[in-house]
Amino acid sequence: MGEAKTPEPVKLIVSAFAPSRAPLAEAKEVLNAEWGPVDFESESVAFDHTAYYQAEFGAGLVRLIWAFERLIDPGVLAAVKTRTNELEKRWAVDGRRRINLDPGYVSLAKLVLATTKNYGHRIYLGNGIYAEVTLHYRNGAFQPWPWTYPDYATPSYCALFAAIRQRYLSRLRIKS
Repeated sequence: MGEAKTPEPVKLIVSAFAPSRAPLAEAKEVLNAEWGPVDFESESVAFDHTAYYQAEFGAGLVRLIWAFERLIDPGVLAAVKTRTNELEKRWAVDGRRRINLDPGYVSLAKLVLATTKNYGHRIYLGNGIYAEVTLHYRNGAFQPWPWTYPDYATPSYCALFAAIRQRYLSRLRIKS
């Protein structure tokens, strides 16, 4: 019989996109207050791999990906997603979101994203939240799965998450 063990803490990330940088700056400030300082911020990345959000947000979306210095228990991911959903609603104008916040985490083996959408490759966490292993780390790099979102499957995103993984690894060594 296997024995339950406490998992290693993981590195919280939030992928955020909006029509401009102003909502992103506001969100970063609030998220810093909730989960501690950001120790990694990506360059602005064009959000142009899908038109899925265009009706709600318009065209020309800008994405930033933040990683937080403080490590978290992976078991809190559903609560983090619930909180980011609350923030999206709080900042909405006339029922339309001004920002999209997608939390997840990086571990040594994978990038996991939280979502409210159920599909065959997702695991239910509770409170209407699911988790998806979006990338897996193999042969020294992050690799996509067949279901990985097209933007996350690009070499530039895989490299970005590898850089976050490196910060995570350094943080784990400090804790040891």
